[in-house]
Amino acid sequence: MRVAVLGGGNGSFAAAGDLSLAGHAVRLWRRDAAAVAAHAAAGGRIAVRDASGTREARLDRVTAEIGEAIEGAALILCPAPAFAQPSIAAALAPHLADGQVVFLPPGTLGTLIFARAAREAGNPARVAYAETGTLPWLARKRGPFAVAVSGRGRRLPVGVFPLRAADHALSVIGRAFPGVVEPCGDALSGALMNAGGIIHPPLIVMNAGAIEHFPRWDIHREGTQPAIRRVTDALDAERVAVREALGYGPPHFPLAHHYAAEGEEWMYGRGAHERLTESGDWREPLVLTEHRYMREDLRLGLSLLVSAAELAGVAVPLARAFLAIGGAICGEAAPESGRTLADLGLGGLDRAGLGALLRDGFPEARR
Repeated sequence: MRVAVLGGGNGSFAAAGDLSLAGHAVRLWRRDAAAVAAHAAAGGRIAVRDASGTREARLDRVTAEIGEAIEGAALILCPAPAFAQPSIAAALAPHLADGQVVFLPPGTLGTLIFARAAREAGNPARVAYAETGTLPWLARKRGPFAVAVSGRGRRLPVGVFPLRAADHALSVIGRAFPGVVEPCGDALSGALMNAGGIIHPPLIVMNAGAIEHFPRWDIHREGTQPAIRRVTDALDAERVAVREALGYGPPHFPLAHHYAAEGEEWMYGRGAHERLTESGDWREPLVLTEHRYMREDLRLGLSLLVSAAELAGVAVPLARAFLAIGGAICGEAAPESGRTLADLGLGGLDRAGLGALLRDGFPEARR
């Protein structure tokens, strides 16, 4: 299958390398033309390092032209951070073709951003958009053309927009991720599976002093202490309450299962947290106000959760508190600077209207 991978970060390199090694024809798109030229000159390869050793993945193409990257691709994978989605969606929109599937792992309801960008570009192509609850890889880049993978997704709950396109979307995504895709309904359900907005805000806020003090800090090893875990579980209970109030059923993938030695298997399977901390890949310099956990997971992820909670009539005091504290740390307002249903153009809809849009898509696309 031809796959386009968008972005040049940790997740994009893991995706491009792994999917190439699995036999797919992968084209990698990056904005940085100089980085693309250097990568192509080096042979267009990515070295994928994991517990079994290092393997060289040869890409079909590395390009700075997004239209070239997605031409003929059945699956377009965009593991870029949520704050990069609007600009990528605008660049991608004119080039989409009938039958393509755009997959955001995870998405923070970015599916609506990509779909709306195509609509605003006047592109009538029938495209399905999907998002899941986590990046399918625990990964860190190691040099310009290498990536270290310490874990891979074992269960990926996937929501689709519009929901009526779910069968096609899940079939295509399943070819890239065989045996791990689990339908979870519409795109908002998929967005409310996003673990990043639950695990990362407590880690970045409650470890703020250590992050600013130490030149390098492993936020997952030293930072995941019992007090923080208790707060994480309480914040996750707010997420589950919102899902239930909106009518989404189990499994809800509670984050506690990520750390548990028994019980229901979580998205990364058993022992993923231990593999992550033992790898040493997360001991790194951290800039508190610029880190992705603050810019993406707290600012965007929690503002979306608060917005969905308002629609559902559910109290989420911890989500609101972390938004307020994160905003104070960064010297800016929240959630006004984040991502809400209103920001996505859905603010005037009641629950029934939102459900209909998530199911059927934008009115002019229902053909």
